[in-house]
Amino acid sequence: MIEGMRIVITGGAGFIGSTLAGRLKEANQVVLYDSFHRNALPGTGLEGHRNVTVVKGDVLDREHLFTVVKGADVVIHMASIAGVDTVMKRPVDTMRISLLGTINVLDACRETAPSLKRFIDFSTSEVFGRYAYKVTEGDSTQLGVVGEARWTYAVSKLATEHLALNFHKQYGMPALSIRPFNIYGPGQVGEGAVHHFIVRAIRGEELVLHNDGSQIRSWCYISDIIEGILLALERPEAVGHAFNIGNPRATVTIHNLAALIVRLAGSTSILKNVRWDFPDVELRIPNIDKARELLGYEPKVELEEGLLKTLDWYRRRQGGA
Repeated sequence: MIEGMRIVITGGAGFIGSTLAGRLKEANQVVLYDSFHRNALPGTGLEGHRNVTVVKGDVLDREHLFTVVKGADVVIHMASIAGVDTVMKRPVDTMRISLLGTINVLDACRETAPSLKRFIDFSTSEVFGRYAYKVTEGDSTQLGVVGEARWTYAVSKLATEHLALNFHKQYGMPALSIRPFNIYGPGQVGEGAVHHFIVRAIRGEELVLHNDGSQIRSWCYISDIIEGILLALERPEAVGHAFNIGNPRATVTIHNLAALIVRLAGSTSILKNVRWDFPDVELRIPNIDKARELLGYEPKVELEEGLLKTLDWYRRRQGGA
């Protein structure tokens, strides 16, 4: 049980950060540090909560960041540019925010938070490249073609993993990395297949799939990754490691995911395949044995159950709007 701590979450206004803050807020002081490029806070009840402080800021602003991190017990570093379309439009910004931002956060932790009990670096399953079948944390990562904007996010995130774990090795910082695999659920904003499909299915609009939709993903419901993060905060065995967090049971092609959402939504939407000439991840399924063994992690929410919960949230949100 995490309680009585000062917890700083960079990128805390995002989907995962805001959901995590909702779990931590009653027993801790939570600081959400974000540039608000994306904002999942409205409707969460976090803004104005007695134990939550929302700070607008940029991880590239080193001086401001140091003042926010000062005295933190836990820092969870989620700030980054995300989403394939955004990354491809802003590859330099993607790398600058990941690399320089992570250095700034790590330095801030080392210099202003001597009582730091845990630092979690949020990485990505993209570090495994285009073909990743039951990949383990010890498997070789794939950097992608140099100069291809699609892979700049993965390259920079792999570097942040090295930074975090080397701060642990060289300075003794209680750091670890998490590699999330295709997270979805209530509260998601921005890009993402589930978000796109559900929003359009509810409206009866066509669902757009890249190429033939045969790309394979394993989908992890938001509550399952939150449990993984909490276990990483609680278990001393987590320090110094990288962890795959996902749900290999919830594996499906993009085409079948779209068809399932249309069926569950009772929608009249049709699926539309469009040509996509850019690099893509064709297969991504995690091996989570390490998280099972060291953290006691086990995903609980099956795909259809998670999609129904997510559909319900989007419908209620649409009705409120």
